Amino acid sequence: MPVKTEKEVSAGGVVFRKEGVKIQFVLISPKENRWCLPKGLIGEKENEEEAALREVREETGLKCRILKKIDTIEYWYYAKERGLRLHKFVHFFLMEYIEGSVEDHDWEVMEAKWFDAEDAIKIASFEREREVLKKALEMLTNT
Repeated sequence: MPVKTEKEVSAGGVVFRKEGVKIQFVLISPKENRWCLPKGLIGEKENEEEAALREVREETGLKCRILKKIDTIEYWYYAKERGLRLHKFVHFFLMEYIEGSVEDHDWEVMEAKWFDAEDAIKIASFEREREVLKKALEMLTNT
């Protein structure tokens, strides 16, 4: 019997701040030994930007503003608990940190943490998210 396939659309952000001459990014750890970008499903009455800001606020505790879209990535994965094969699309935005503390993340996240940009790129667990982080750093250093 073939596995049912569904499409999922999420949004998230690369949150940055400047510490002197260094650029820092926030990563979240949803489970031990995994670091990734904050993201989540787009709600029924939300657009991509609203969902990205909400998910970042929930998962990092930070209030941000969107500067521009970085990229949309796509990948496939198997959701064992739902018995589904998912074709996932994630819209990522470059976000400037305004206020808040990474200590205020929600229960879904074990930890949210600031990293120097180059370290975040190395530490991120997924190749496509590392590519998004590299693009964000290029956007910030080529302006």
